[in-house]
Amino acid sequence: MGELRKPFLLLALLAVALVVGLELGSSLLTGGGEAGGALLTSARDLGVDVGDVGGISEPSGRGTGYLTLIDMVALWTTGLFCLSLVLSDRVQGRVQGVATLVFSILMLLASLVLLVIAFVELTVMVSLFLAVPFGTLAYLALWGFFPVGEASLLLGLVLLLKLVWGGLLLLAQPRFLQNKGLVLLVLTTLVCTVVLEFLHRLVPVILVSILDDVGALVFAVVAIVWGLVLLIGSIPAIVKAVRVTATVR
Repeated sequence: MGELRKPFLLLALLAVALVVGLELGSSLLTGGGEAGGALLTSARDLGVDVGDVGGISEPSGRGTGYLTLIDMVALWTTGLFCLSLVLSDRVQGRVQGVATLVFSILMLLASLVLLVIAFVELTVMVSLFLAVPFGTLAYLALWGFFPVGEASLLLGLVLLLKLVWGGLLLLAQPRFLQNKGLVLLVLTTLVCTVVLEFLHRLVPVILVSILDDVGALVFAVVAIVWGLVLLIGSIPAIVKAVRVTATVR
């Protein structure tokens, strides 16, 4: 790929690491505040009588956290590029295949578990919301108000950092544009972030938690696809490393 511009590559690694950190901490950065008054106003606008809603808190949602599954691939890929700065091509070739295989398996397992969790929660949400009146009231008490504004600020920052990450990768090595897998990964994570923001703005606030969970479900599926791509891609590297080792012996 030619000579890498090390400072830009290391900054790209920092940017994507910040993205993952923000997404992992999304449950602490959003939600948890008192939402009783806002829920009451929103419900009345829709003609729903929720009675006493004191003590209701904002759910943080799963969507932003589930973006981590996809962005871990971005962090892993950028990390592998940085690994070439400290390891020879021969050593990196041996390490990369096995490490990617292990990472992809762990990612697939985590994504499958989180997919099931999101699906079960989404089923419960929809079932409660449609079970008028007591089920609907229970849904409103648990998920009736979503911190759209806070989530939007967080997603805006995450999107900005992802754009910075992509730009720094391009500055580090313009020929990264010829790497179709990397370009597709950048587009995937950017589109998923925009889609989540769109879902948060699509429906009234009392329904946002449902669409946020739909987004989380989709992100888990996308992460599974990327996990399979990494798994399949690691096999040739492992085979090549085994052949080289056998030849040396």
